[in-house]
Amino acid sequence: MIEEHRNATTYSTGFDFDLNVPQDVRRKLAIAWLALGMLALLASGLFSILLVLSRTPQLQTFFPIADFFRVALVVHVDLSVLVWFLSFGGALWTLGGTQRYQAMAWVSFALSALGTLTMSVAPFVQNATPIMANYVPMLDGTVFQGGLVVFGFGMVLLCLRSMLAVTPIGSTITGNGALRFGLSAAMVATAVAAVAFVWSWLSVPRELDPRIYYELVFWGGGHVLQFAYTLLMLVSWIWLASAVGARLPLSPRVVTLLLAIALFSVFLTPITYLAHHVTSVEHHQWQTLLMRFGGGLVIPPVALAVVWSLWPVRTITAAQRPLRASLIASLALFSAGGIIGFLITGSNVRIPAHYHGCIVGVTLAMMGVVYLLLPRLGYRAPDSRMAAWQPTIYGVGQLMHIVGLVWSGGYGVQRKVAGADQVLRSTQETLGMGLMGLGGLVAIVGGVMFVVIVLRAVRHSHKP
Repeated sequence: MIEEHRNATTYSTGFDFDLNVPQDVRRKLAIAWLALGMLALLASGLFSILLVLSRTPQLQTFFPIADFFRVALVVHVDLSVLVWFLSFGGALWTLGGTQRYQAMAWVSFALSALGTLTMSVAPFVQNATPIMANYVPMLDGTVFQGGLVVFGFGMVLLCLRSMLAVTPIGSTITGNGALRFGLSAAMVATAVAAVAFVWSWLSVPRELDPRIYYELVFWGGGHVLQFAYTLLMLVSWIWLASAVGARLPLSPRVVTLLLAIALFSVFLTPITYLAHHVTSVEHHQWQTLLMRFGGGLVIPPVALAVVWSLWPVRTITAAQRPLRASLIASLALFSAGGIIGFLITGSNVRIPAHYHGCIVGVTLAMMGVVYLLLPRLGYRAPDSRMAAWQPTIYGVGQLMHIVGLVWSGGYGVQRKVAGADQVLRSTQETLGMGLMGLGGLVAIVGGVMFVVIVLRAVRHSHKP
């Protein structure tokens, strides 16, 4: 009774945040976007198995060609980040908007699906040079490039349709309105990123070395996309916290203000393009500063508010356990990635440790929202012990993975190399990369569990 009273008292002083899930034509389109994201995640998982094996001591000798590692890395990153994150966004933008322009919505999905399929099969139909550009790595061949362009057109059309079908928030900002504002901000950030990509493409000389060319083309838009991913993650954190019974100490107006700060940073992007040429050092510096400003002011207060609201929650249902586990694992991995970012010196494997922590933090939050959405979309709620443990297994595996990278990076192991090119000179380097490999395999198990859990839930549909 004392615990129940404590929870009731805490909840009464906080705020509730939730998103409505319509049961009309938008439901089918949202399911289609989630299915595309899940398939991309599954395909990227297959490539990640090859990645982990190609960098694990004793096993790496079976992968003597470094290009094999790089080709697999390109496809893995683009599917697990670009396609998965934006497809997830497409599902939420669909649910949060009106029913207008359904034909345009389905065309955008069809283009995105076609582009994803083309990128996935490109390594098997064309021998192309892998370019390890930041944010959007490339295979320098017409098949992969064509798939990426088609996917990009699908995303642009999705953003345009979402803008035309946006639902007004209203004069009184509720928890629902605050989350919908965050989703709209992520959609606008994606649209601005597309403009930045085109701007860079028109500005960068094509005769440059491909490695420099693609790095410059994708740098500005890639930075803006990080705002879109971050906004989707913050919405997911707040939504999941409320779904497990927590009440945030932040009002909907404050949450909206914080999310607006990130959006304001996005709107400053064109200024960096007008003030400095895309190829200049100043352009890169200003893009980095904008990301630090927007993220630094927004992420910490939301994360602290979520952690504070979770503390008094003691009793939850079986269906809520996967949601809480996903939320806690997401907070932990994203925080670890942020801390590692301050430890980076030089070009070594601490850099992938940093962005793996942050990216996996976003992925775990999205996994939790998928669990939350399943029963609202007409499927069985994941309430098994496997579902409750999956986020922890996936998160622990990824944490082992990045700790191994940080450990090895301290001894100078270089990033973006594998197989015969990955020279491990000491026992410490070998142990670090061994931990990386073991953690990667554990994370792959957690990823497979996620797919299995979702498929089992989908098999038990409550609606035709």
